[in-house]
Amino acid sequence: MRAGRGLLIVLWLVGGSACGGGLTPLPPSTAPTPIERERGLPASTPTARPAVAGPLETGVSEADLDALWARALMVPVAGMPPTALRNDYDARRGARAHRALDMLAPKGTPVLAADDGRIGRVGTTPIGGNIIYATDPDERFVYYYAHLDRHARGLSVGDRVRKGDVIGYVGTTGNAPSTVPHLHFQVMKRGSGRVWWDGPAINPWAFFVLPGASTR
Repeated sequence: MRAGRGLLIVLWLVGGSACGGGLTPLPPSTAPTPIERERGLPASTPTARPAVAGPLETGVSEADLDALWARALMVPVAGMPPTALRNDYDARRGARAHRALDMLAPKGTPVLAADDGRIGRVGTTPIGGNIIYATDPDERFVYYYAHLDRHARGLSVGDRVRKGDVIGYVGTTGNAPSTVPHLHFQVMKRGSGRVWWDGPAINPWAFFVLPGASTR
Protein backbone atom coordinates (compact mmCIF):
# COMPACT_ATOMS: atom_id res chain seq x y z
CA MET A 1 0.00 0.00 0.00
CA ARG A 2 1.32 3.45 -0.84
CA ALA A 3 2.11 5.71 2.12
CA GLY A 4 -0.34 8.40 1.01
CA ARG A 5 -3.23 5.99 0.77
CA GLY A 6 -2.35 4.50 4.16
CA LEU A 7 -2.42 7.95 5.73
CA LEU A 8 -5.84 8.69 4.22
CA ILE A 9 -7.26 5.49 5.66
CA VAL A 10 -5.78 6.28 9.09
CA LEU A 11 -7.27 9.77 8.98
CA TRP A 12 -10.62 8.32 7.92
CA LEU A 13 -10.58 5.87 10.82
CA VAL A 14 -9.59 8.49 13.39
CA GLY A 15 -11.57 11.45 12.13
CA GLY A 16 -14.75 9.62 11.15
CA SER A 17 -15.29 7.73 14.36
CA ALA A 18 -17.35 9.28 17.13
CA CYS A 19 -18.74 6.13 18.68
CA GLY A 20 -19.90 6.22 22.25
CA GLY A 21 -20.11 2.61 23.42
CA GLY A 22 -23.89 2.57 23.42
CA LEU A 23 -24.07 -1.15 22.67
CA THR A 24 -22.30 -3.88 24.60
CA PRO A 25 -21.77 -7.28 22.92
CA LEU A 26 -22.24 -10.37 25.06
CA PRO A 27 -20.11 -13.54 24.96
CA PRO A 28 -21.14 -16.15 22.37
CA SER A 29 -22.77 -19.45 23.21
CA THR A 30 -21.68 -22.78 21.76
CA ALA A 31 -25.02 -23.86 20.29
CA PRO A 32 -25.37 -23.32 16.52
CA THR A 33 -28.58 -21.81 15.16
CA PRO A 34 -30.58 -23.64 12.45
CA ILE A 35 -29.20 -21.21 9.86
CA GLU A 36 -25.65 -21.92 10.99
CA ARG A 37 -26.18 -25.67 10.85
CA GLU A 38 -27.79 -25.50 7.40
CA ARG A 39 -25.05 -23.37 5.85
CA GLY A 40 -22.11 -24.84 7.74
CA LEU A 41 -21.37 -21.56 9.51
CA PRO A 42 -19.55 -21.38 12.86
CA ALA A 43 -21.70 -21.34 15.97
CA SER A 44 -21.52 -17.84 17.41
CA THR A 45 -25.00 -16.76 18.47
CA PRO A 46 -25.01 -15.07 21.92
CA THR A 47 -27.68 -16.10 24.39
CA ALA A 48 -29.25 -12.66 24.89
CA ARG A 49 -29.32 -9.45 22.94
CA PRO A 50 -27.02 -6.56 23.88
CA ALA A 51 -28.25 -3.78 26.12
CA VAL A 52 -28.77 -0.47 24.37
CA ALA A 53 -27.87 2.79 26.12
CA GLY A 54 -29.58 6.02 25.27
CA PRO A 55 -32.94 6.78 23.66
CA LEU A 56 -34.16 4.89 20.63
CA GLU A 57 -35.23 6.76 17.53
CA THR A 58 -38.92 7.60 17.37
CA GLY A 59 -40.84 4.58 16.15
CA VAL A 60 -38.31 1.98 17.34
CA SER A 61 -39.28 -0.17 20.34
CA GLU A 62 -37.56 -2.70 22.57
CA ALA A 63 -39.65 -5.34 20.80
CA ASP A 64 -38.07 -4.24 17.51
CA LEU A 65 -34.61 -4.73 19.01
CA ASP A 66 -35.59 -8.20 20.20
CA ALA A 67 -36.82 -9.03 16.70
CA LEU A 68 -33.64 -7.72 15.09
CA TRP A 69 -31.49 -9.74 17.50
CA ALA A 70 -33.44 -12.86 16.55
CA ARG A 71 -32.35 -12.34 12.92
CA ALA A 72 -28.73 -13.24 13.85
CA LEU A 73 -27.27 -10.82 11.31
CA MET A 74 -24.18 -11.67 9.31
CA VAL A 75 -21.47 -9.06 8.75
CA PRO A 76 -22.19 -8.13 5.11
CA VAL A 77 -18.55 -8.07 3.97
CA ALA A 78 -16.92 -11.36 3.01
CA GLY A 79 -14.39 -12.59 5.56
CA MET A 80 -14.97 -9.75 8.05
CA PRO A 81 -15.59 -10.73 11.71
CA PRO A 82 -17.85 -8.72 14.02
CA THR A 83 -14.79 -7.73 16.07
CA ALA A 84 -13.47 -5.76 13.08
CA LEU A 85 -16.44 -3.39 13.02
CA ARG A 86 -16.17 0.20 14.26
CA ASN A 87 -19.13 1.74 16.01
CA ASP A 88 -19.27 4.95 13.96
CA TYR A 89 -23.07 5.08 13.99
CA ASP A 90 -23.09 8.42 15.85
CA ALA A 91 -20.16 9.93 13.96
CA ARG A 92 -20.71 13.26 12.25
CA ARG A 93 -20.79 13.50 8.48
CA GLY A 94 -20.78 17.25 8.02
CA ALA A 95 -23.96 18.62 9.57
CA ARG A 96 -25.66 15.24 9.94
CA ALA A 97 -25.22 12.12 12.03
CA HIS A 98 -24.00 9.02 10.24
CA ARG A 99 -26.73 6.60 11.46
CA ALA A 100 -24.93 3.74 9.71
CA LEU A 101 -21.69 1.74 9.85
CA ASP A 102 -18.80 2.05 7.39
CA MET A 103 -17.01 -1.25 6.77
CA LEU A 104 -13.62 -0.70 5.13
CA ALA A 105 -12.43 -3.41 2.74
CA PRO A 106 -10.51 -3.64 -0.53
CA LYS A 107 -12.39 -2.61 -3.63
CA GLY A 108 -14.16 -5.59 -5.16
CA THR A 109 -14.60 -7.50 -1.89
CA PRO A 110 -17.94 -9.36 -2.06
CA VAL A 111 -20.85 -7.72 -0.23
CA LEU A 112 -23.19 -10.27 1.34
CA ALA A 113 -26.84 -10.31 2.31
CA ALA A 114 -26.82 -9.69 6.06
CA ASP A 115 -30.11 -11.54 6.41
CA ASP A 116 -32.55 -13.69 4.51
CA GLY A 117 -35.18 -11.64 2.74
CA ARG A 118 -36.14 -9.87 -0.46
CA ILE A 119 -34.49 -7.22 -2.64
CA GLY A 120 -36.61 -4.07 -2.58
CA ARG A 121 -34.59 -1.56 -4.63
CA VAL A 122 -31.53 -1.74 -6.86
CA GLY A 123 -30.13 1.39 -8.43
CA THR A 124 -27.77 4.36 -8.37
CA THR A 125 -28.04 7.66 -6.49
CA PRO A 126 -25.74 10.71 -6.33
CA ILE A 127 -24.91 10.17 -2.64
CA GLY A 128 -25.08 6.39 -2.22
CA GLY A 129 -23.70 5.50 -5.62
CA ASN A 130 -24.66 1.94 -6.50
CA ILE A 131 -27.14 0.96 -3.81
CA ILE A 132 -29.35 -1.93 -2.69
CA TYR A 133 -32.28 -1.96 -0.30
CA ALA A 134 -33.47 -5.31 1.08
CA THR A 135 -35.96 -6.42 3.71
CA ASP A 136 -36.05 -9.27 6.19
CA PRO A 137 -38.59 -12.08 5.55
CA ASP A 138 -41.24 -10.36 7.70
CA GLU A 139 -40.53 -6.97 6.08
CA ARG A 140 -40.09 -5.43 9.51
CA PHE A 141 -36.56 -4.16 8.80
CA VAL A 142 -34.82 -2.56 5.83
CA TYR A 143 -31.12 -3.12 5.08
CA TYR A 144 -29.33 -0.46 3.01
CA TYR A 145 -26.05 -1.17 1.19
CA ALA A 146 -24.29 1.79 -0.46
CA HIS A 147 -21.13 2.86 -2.34
CA LEU A 148 -21.00 -0.49 -4.15
CA ASP A 149 -18.53 -0.86 -6.98
CA ARG A 150 -21.23 -2.85 -8.77
CA HIS A 151 -24.24 -5.01 -8.10
CA ALA A 152 -24.12 -8.79 -8.40
CA ARG A 153 -24.85 -9.88 -11.94
CA GLY A 154 -28.56 -10.34 -12.55
CA LEU A 155 -29.71 -8.97 -9.17
CA SER A 156 -33.25 -7.60 -9.49
CA VAL A 157 -36.04 -6.16 -7.40
CA GLY A 158 -38.13 -8.95 -5.93
CA ASP A 159 -35.29 -11.47 -5.77
CA ARG A 160 -35.23 -13.64 -2.68
CA VAL A 161 -31.81 -13.79 -1.02
CA ARG A 162 -30.34 -15.89 1.74
CA LYS A 163 -27.93 -14.79 4.42
CA GLY A 164 -24.43 -14.87 2.92
CA ASP A 165 -25.48 -14.56 -0.73
CA VAL A 166 -23.26 -12.21 -2.76
CA ILE A 167 -25.34 -9.18 -3.77
CA GLY A 168 -22.61 -6.71 -4.74
CA TYR A 169 -19.00 -5.62 -4.31
CA VAL A 170 -17.28 -3.00 -2.13
CA GLY A 171 -16.54 0.22 -3.97
CA THR A 172 -16.26 4.01 -3.84
CA THR A 173 -19.30 5.16 -5.82
CA GLY A 174 -21.49 8.09 -4.81
CA ASN A 175 -19.92 10.51 -2.34
CA ALA A 176 -17.45 7.98 -0.89
CA PRO A 177 -13.76 9.03 -0.92
CA SER A 178 -12.16 7.54 -4.02
CA THR A 179 -9.20 6.27 -1.96
CA VAL A 180 -11.22 4.62 0.83
CA PRO A 181 -13.38 1.78 -0.51
CA HIS A 182 -16.00 0.70 1.99
CA LEU A 183 -19.53 -0.53 2.46
CA HIS A 184 -21.99 1.91 4.02
CA PHE A 185 -24.51 -0.33 5.80
CA GLN A 186 -27.65 0.86 7.53
CA VAL A 187 -30.52 -0.89 9.32
CA MET A 188 -33.91 0.80 9.56
CA LYS A 189 -37.33 -0.15 10.76
CA ARG A 190 -39.55 -0.32 7.71
CA GLY A 191 -41.22 3.01 7.03
CA SER A 192 -44.94 3.32 6.50
CA GLY A 193 -46.61 3.86 3.17
CA ARG A 194 -44.80 4.42 -0.11
CA VAL A 195 -41.48 5.48 1.43
CA TRP A 196 -40.92 2.11 3.12
CA TRP A 197 -37.14 2.49 2.73
CA ASP A 198 -36.95 5.63 4.90
CA GLY A 199 -37.90 4.51 8.41
CA PRO A 200 -36.10 5.22 11.71
CA ALA A 201 -32.55 3.89 11.96
CA ILE A 202 -31.23 1.30 14.41
CA ASN A 203 -27.57 0.96 15.37
CA PRO A 204 -26.63 -2.58 14.22
CA TRP A 205 -23.09 -2.58 15.61
CA ALA A 206 -23.58 -5.21 18.33
CA PHE A 207 -26.32 -7.10 16.47
CA PHE A 208 -23.93 -8.96 14.16
CA VAL A 209 -23.41 -12.48 15.44
CA LEU A 210 -22.01 -14.16 12.31
CA PRO A 211 -18.78 -13.24 10.53
CA GLY A 212 -18.98 -12.46 6.83
CA ALA A 213 -18.89 -15.80 5.04
CA SER A 214 -15.86 -16.49 2.87
CA THR A 215 -16.57 -16.72 -0.85
CA ARG A 216 -14.76 -18.52 -3.64
